[in-house]
Amino acid sequence: MQSIQDLDTSGARATETFVHGGTRYLVIPQLAVDVPGQPAMITVGDSDVDALVYRWQGQGFVPHARLPVPGGEDAEFFEIDGRAFLATASLKSGTGPYELNVHSTIFELKDGAFTEFQRVPTFAAKQWKHFAIGERHFLALAQGVTMEGSAPRHPSKSAIYEWNGERFAEFQQVESAWGYNFAFFEVGGQCFLAYADHVAPSRILRWNGQRFEDFQLLDGKTGRAFQFFEAEGHAWLAFACLHDNTVLLRWDGSRFVAHQTLSGPGGREFAWHEDANGGELIQVNFLLGSREAPITALTSVGYRFINGRLMPQREFPTFGGTDACVFDEGGQRYLVVANSLGADIRFRTPSKVYRLEGATGARP
Repeated sequence: MQSIQDLDTSGARATETFVHGGTRYLVIPQLAVDVPGQPAMITVGDSDVDALVYRWQGQGFVPHARLPVPGGEDAEFFEIDGRAFLATASLKSGTGPYELNVHSTIFELKDGAFTEFQRVPTFAAKQWKHFAIGERHFLALAQGVTMEGSAPRHPSKSAIYEWNGERFAEFQQVESAWGYNFAFFEVGGQCFLAYADHVAPSRILRWNGQRFEDFQLLDGKTGRAFQFFEAEGHAWLAFACLHDNTVLLRWDGSRFVAHQTLSGPGGREFAWHEDANGGELIQVNFLLGSREAPITALTSVGYRFINGRLMPQREFPTFGGTDACVFDEGGQRYLVVANSLGADIRFRTPSKVYRLEGATGARP
């Protein structure tokens, strides 16, 4: 892999790329910017910042727009009946003391311009995940925190919203405490929603035709993210935990069973991409240690299957790595990695665009 571009980001927390109207966009929400004179800490900074929107031009990304997304944690692009939306998640606002009861904004995209469509009252929001079951469209919201002194006034449980033709309305709450991530997938003719929580047990929910119900509780604390994929004749679910092992689970026909430990603590996010050689699972690592004394300069990994097990095939440096996405342009495949916290524990650290080697294979 070859680094081709540094993106000037501060506390980057997600990477979302998509094509609309013939243009490829990249959205990077930012958590905070450094405040002169403040100590280097992950819990400080000015969180009244914008999400950065880039567009692909020539051989790289150029600035396109900025969106008001304070304490930005996530961006999720999706389309419903020909309309294009971008759901953004805001963790907090302010410069300290911080307000965790903030609105997370859903934007609509028309002719390259993002306009506010709906503001959702959220509490320490981390992620939106869009999915559809038949003709029904849903948005799952991971949110919440259990830190002392944090008082929820907005709804604090992670929840699932449904599109009613005009807006998104709450459909179902999810048992939760400190939510981080949802992943929707189908296997064995059934629809599932995996949910990662930092404090409460992470779990897999199953659609029963009317709502989601608990299907399987997962081992491992401090859940961060999931990645479902199919390869080697099996269905897999990778599960990242920040302070516990990151693992690979295998569908055995009735439930997910432990298959392999991928790494120890530090796991944050995944990106899976298929190619002419099968496929690669990218694992982005965040930090080791505590919030008060974090080690952010870590090595993230790309795995491929060898003899039925995922084995590291590439490594690359990350600094408080939070997310990654893969895309194809002009017959080349690229990887974007969000870095949120430099080795000096400052928010301003570049996110990276890499060119990946080899044949791309089929990818939508």
